[in-house]
Amino acid sequence: MSEKKQEIKTPKPDSVEKPEVSAEVKSQLPVPKGWKILIAMPSVKETTDGGIIKATQTKTDEETSNICGYVLKLGLEAYCDEKRFPTGPWCKEGDWVIFRAYSGTRMKMYGKEFRLINDDTVEAVVDDPTGVVRA
Repeated sequence: MSEKKQEIKTPKPDSVEKPEVSAEVKSQLPVPKGWKILIAMPSVKETTDGGIIKATQTKTDEETSNICGYVLKLGLEAYCDEKRFPTGPWCKEGDWVIFRAYSGTRMKMYGKEFRLINDDTVEAVVDDPTGVVRA
């Protein structure tokens, strides 16, 4: 018998758009202090893949428990402690990072969500966050 291998659908690189932040919003964003990192959160889809409109509570839950974000800015002391970070910084501006669910200080500005997280909260860097969801 010849077996057909099941094709695995993998996301295309950069299939999740980087959060767009206008110049007006950028000028009003908080500047992370100390070891904090400013993260822009990707927007939650309004509908499921099947086209069903998500309830407001479902979208809120997805925003709150999101574990992946885009690094906008690092505080001046982020990753400076050589004892805690002997190999250097775990991420840089422009990286997509994975961090613990519900972590950080959440804020919304002009309909976009941002978080301030501690530098040691970053657990991984990913090239394409498309398939990254909380289990």
